[in-house]
Amino acid sequence: MTRSLPPHLLRKGFIAATSVVALAAMAYAGGLAFLYVMQERMLFPATVLPADYRFRFPEPFEELRIPVSGAVLDALHFTQDDAKGLVFFLHGNAGNLETWATGLDFYRRVGYDLFILDYRGYGKSTGSIRSEEELHADVRAAWDHIAPRYRGKPIVIYGRSIGTGLAARLARDVHPALLVLVSPYASLAAEAKRAYPLAPSWLLKYPLRTDAVIGAVTSPVMLLHGRADALIPASDSVLLRSLAHAPVELVLVDGAGHNDIHQFSAYLDALAARLAQLAPRGQSP
Repeated sequence: MTRSLPPHLLRKGFIAATSVVALAAMAYAGGLAFLYVMQERMLFPATVLPADYRFRFPEPFEELRIPVSGAVLDALHFTQDDAKGLVFFLHGNAGNLETWATGLDFYRRVGYDLFILDYRGYGKSTGSIRSEEELHADVRAAWDHIAPRYRGKPIVIYGRSIGTGLAARLARDVHPALLVLVSPYASLAAEAKRAYPLAPSWLLKYPLRTDAVIGAVTSPVMLLHGRADALIPASDSVLLRSLAHAPVELVLVDGAGHNDIHQFSAYLDALAARLAQLAPRGQSP
């Protein structure tokens, strides 16, 4: 015969269990609040430059200031004589123009000008990132600023890492000669779910659903991904290839990770060959 606990002990046990549940709920809610408030800093760890900072590169360039709603974007435009076209470059989530304006000799060798901008709060760009739609609007404003200079010439939209989601959306809307996505994620929402499986999907203000956009891109697509990418798996590029309706080329680079893919000859050779295939608009390659 078993004996039940006295009522006062049952009450203490119930109160203790309730307290544990309440504390766990409070910790969970606090964690969600932290993720919601801090996600801009986590996703966009911008490096700021002084307003009077002067860029110095051996290649000819001009610095452009592009006004957008509530901010001014800083951009660099590298030019050369008789350029074949333009690469419109959307960089990753760290650093700024000083750290991303690299490999300039590559673009000169393939004969393309390079346009690269800093997002809000990066480098000398003013303001701060507040929403995904604002990011898309900023990128479109930059496109509208530079694209008219290249009428009749191929313009390539190039996105790297977090910039790939912005690049895909822009390409859907403006139809460039080529869309290049380097180390892309299929969906930032899916990446967040992998990192924070207990967080609800509505918490993320920047889902950046490339998987939902890629099928509407009519421009040819080139995907480049390192097989050793430990941050965004190459399977994301494989998925995007399966979802694309436009002609798509997938290049998987052996040994390349997330941050060093541009240092591999397989990446450089494949990109150079694809750029060489582009012809002025209205002409066949």
